[in-house]
Amino acid sequence: MPAKTRLVMAIASSALFDLKESDAVFRRQGLEAYRNYQIAHEKDVLEPGAGFALVKKLLQLNDVENVEIEVILLSRNSADTGLRVFNAIEEYELDIRRAAFTGGAPPYRYMLPFGAHLFLSANPIDVVDALDNGFAAASLMANQVSSTSTPMVKFAFDGDAVVFSDSAERIYQQDGLAAFTAQEKAAADIPLPPGPFAGFLSRLHAIQQQFNGGSCPIQTALVTARSAPTHERVIKTLRNWGIRLDESLFLGGMDKTEFLAAYGADIFFDDQAEHCHLASRVVVSGHVPHGVKNPR
Repeated sequence: MPAKTRLVMAIASSALFDLKESDAVFRRQGLEAYRNYQIAHEKDVLEPGAGFALVKKLLQLNDVENVEIEVILLSRNSADTGLRVFNAIEEYELDIRRAAFTGGAPPYRYMLPFGAHLFLSANPIDVVDALDNGFAAASLMANQVSSTSTPMVKFAFDGDAVVFSDSAERIYQQDGLAAFTAQEKAAADIPLPPGPFAGFLSRLHAIQQQFNGGSCPIQTALVTARSAPTHERVIKTLRNWGIRLDESLFLGGMDKTEFLAAYGADIFFDDQAEHCHLASRVVVSGHVPHGVKNPR
């Protein structure tokens, strides 16, 4: 029997559950009031957050023979205040067993020891920390949408500054569309440098390689503002990386929202917050604050 291919996703409690109420206590009254509030409400079950449906679907893939999915909780809570989160995990029967409660310290430090391939959070600061240290990470938009009805998990990715570096995007921002198009045509045979999600996409592809035909429970799609003739460099880059996508949408600047709905995406990653806000009406959207569109 072939070895299972592992996928490890780390998620913050703020992305897994709706913590707006307790977060408001922290912001208004401080840490001690927050601690007392969480302890007082320890038995009150938290409502699902933006990443809940994705986590539930991913964990169900452990029933598939060739896949091993693990979800790790990375939280700025202390173990004391985090007990409410674990109570909710137990209530919803989520198979999450490992956690790091950092007591306010940056959580990304534990991604490498846990072997995590992706970090999802509602805290943009923690996401930036993770990205700056070489990890795939995204800040989930607060909007909640219904989970897709199929057991298949569908990931959708923007291209530049997400799967690929922002090197081409920088030319577009600095010199305009004509210069960008000319550059990409001239460099069609030169692979684009990898972006922050290249490794995560590669891991998904490794899982897909364990299956024959259309039996894989994970699908991937590129949903990019590029169009012909700048598509060629993207296609050849993925070919050079040995990565196959199930679908590729070259939209030439059109709004991505309806296309994501038609694809049936469970989550969409984009470096532009505006695109994520629009898409969050139909799909869980993760903002990747990386590249020239996200100056720091």
